[in-house]
Amino acid sequence: MEYFVWDIDPEIFKMGSFAPRYYGLLFATGFLVGYQIMKNIFLKAGYKEEDLSSLLMHMMLGTIIGARLGHCLFYEPAYYLSNPLEILFIWKGGLASHGGSLGILVSSLLYKRKHPEQAYMWLADRLALGIAFTAGCIRLGNFFNSEIIGKATDLPWAIVFARIDQQPRHPSMLYESASYFAIFAILMLIYNRKKEEVREGLMLGILIAGAFAARFFIEFTKENQVAFESDMFLNMGQLLSIPFVLSGLLLISGKYKNIIKVPDSVKQKNKR
Repeated sequence: MEYFVWDIDPEIFKMGSFAPRYYGLLFATGFLVGYQIMKNIFLKAGYKEEDLSSLLMHMMLGTIIGARLGHCLFYEPAYYLSNPLEILFIWKGGLASHGGSLGILVSSLLYKRKHPEQAYMWLADRLALGIAFTAGCIRLGNFFNSEIIGKATDLPWAIVFARIDQQPRHPSMLYESASYFAIFAILMLIYNRKKEEVREGLMLGILIAGAFAARFFIEFTKENQVAFESDMFLNMGQLLSIPFVLSGLLLISGKYKNIIKVPDSVKQKNKR
């Protein structure tokens, strides 16, 4: 059987030491699209665009710092605790989506402390739109990097990642990318049609439960990221996904304690 062969250079072009990569372009595209989505939402809600710039900075830092710490502490703790300075060497690779997700939640809380007029759950629900789109873009970036590859398979849609080996494999990163874009489409549909009726926490819950449930099952098609996972029935990515899925289902059910109460004035403003 003839399989599709993927042998794209991760670098878009190279001029001396300057070599932009598709991964970085897609990462930036995700954030820019997310920014535009939130800009429209913020302006309709009567908030300042300057606040959005601060929010974007919080999100970017939270994503990068959280993803890096997540990889170092969840996947290679012994090495990085022995070589703590290398945690800063992000250019060497090693980012974990579970850590990035936690980083986003923490950074949005820090942003919220500076903007008490913006209810946390109102903000988180709308951030879910941009986060889902950006996650899809990041997994496309992994495809261009020929990383997070799947296990060998003879399925007709298998791909040969020529920069890795000549084995036809599951394009696992594309499975994830498609899942995240599908979640983005669902959330956009819900927001555009039902934004005045959607219960707080529902959109965030759909994102968290949907994305990490997809991650859990897609992990069965992936090669293990680190050696110690070879002796595990469920790998680290799956174990870390379980509490996220449960948290998402709790949000979807509405049975959670909303610590941050939304002032009536803000509720009325959010319905515009």
